[in-house]
Amino acid sequence: MKILHTSDWHIGRALYGRKRNEEFSQFLNWMIATLSSEKIDVLLIAGDIFDTTTPSNWAQNLYYHFLSKVQKTCCTHVIITAGNHDSATFLEAAAGILKTMNIHIVGSINDDIDKEIVQICDPTGETRLIVCAVPYLRERDIRLASPGETIEEKSNKLVQGIKQHYDTIIKRAVNIQTKASNRPIIIALGHLFAAGGMSVTGDGVRELYVGSLAHVPASIFPEEIDYLALGHLHSSQLVGKNERRRYCGSPLPMSFGEGTKPKKVITVECDQEITEIKTIDVPCFQRLESIAGNMEVLLSTIEQLKGEDRSIWLEIKYNSKELIASLQEDLRQAVAGSKLEILRIVNSRIIDSILESETSQETLEQLSVEEVFDRCLTQNSITGQQHDELTLRFNVAVDALQQREIE
Repeated sequence: MKILHTSDWHIGRALYGRKRNEEFSQFLNWMIATLSSEKIDVLLIAGDIFDTTTPSNWAQNLYYHFLSKVQKTCCTHVIITAGNHDSATFLEAAAGILKTMNIHIVGSINDDIDKEIVQICDPTGETRLIVCAVPYLRERDIRLASPGETIEEKSNKLVQGIKQHYDTIIKRAVNIQTKASNRPIIIALGHLFAAGGMSVTGDGVRELYVGSLAHVPASIFPEEIDYLALGHLHSSQLVGKNERRRYCGSPLPMSFGEGTKPKKVITVECDQEITEIKTIDVPCFQRLESIAGNMEVLLSTIEQLKGEDRSIWLEIKYNSKELIASLQEDLRQAVAGSKLEILRIVNSRIIDSILESETSQETLEQLSVEEVFDRCLTQNSITGQQHDELTLRFNVAVDALQQREIE
């Protein structure tokens, strides 16, 4: 049996206001071709299918069209779990219909742990694979808040709640495994931030709780898991240096910082045990380039890129102290008539005086809500425990807004 692990598609996400519809379409077409060429039996998607809890009609159509095309490949099962960007209610709305096509959706947890377990059988009816489809675990699902508790106490409760959930579901999976005539493989999904994981500035990876709160140690995952398929971090990486504990990363770069990093999906072959794990590079569907320097360097680099005669989206960082009043106009004139497109211009002279100079040209569009709040705290000289407590309360409020279900 051959499995493909992917996550963090973020369908509908824009890059500094630029829609990426063509990239998402090309990626999903590539995915369909890969399912066939790699002879994939089971597709695992570990959260953040969409970039928002209210995806556009276009994003929904692309998603459902992809699922319908999977039916024409050799892939017989699809298992999808919700991430922190997804609406559990939206994903599960069509779960009953999709289950008839062996597409299994788990948006949230409840008291029935069997809801998160998918058994995949061979043609003889024997269980070959046990998938523990754990979605993003919301704070309210895994811990009870207590008045006056410290940040450390909150963190410990969150980690303990996550550990307890994995212990419970893996115990149930092992019970199924021991009753089988062969030895089915146990695979667990998750959407969380494992301690030591790497993210990239600007990649849109939201803190799931607050700061380093609930950065989950690799040791909490039970040893009985044969392969752990994680989502949330956008860079492909191992967890705790364990080849069988992995983030596949996002298939598209979510920021210019990721623009030059290889994007991957992971395949896992198994037959009563894991026999091979390998990565497959995802093609670059839209080149991103971040260039920095004074005006002379920037213009020279732009001329070189124009010579490549291909579509390139640019982030330009002007880092000279020389004041150029027509900076943006000059840069946009330099790319006019070419296949280069400037999505972002960062002026270091402005960044140095952010929140202090009335002439600041940086816009709110360039900042996340978390960055705006943090800068407000800094501007008001709020530090230490008060900073942490206010950040916690702010993130809880933001999370509540993001996760609010539409009745």
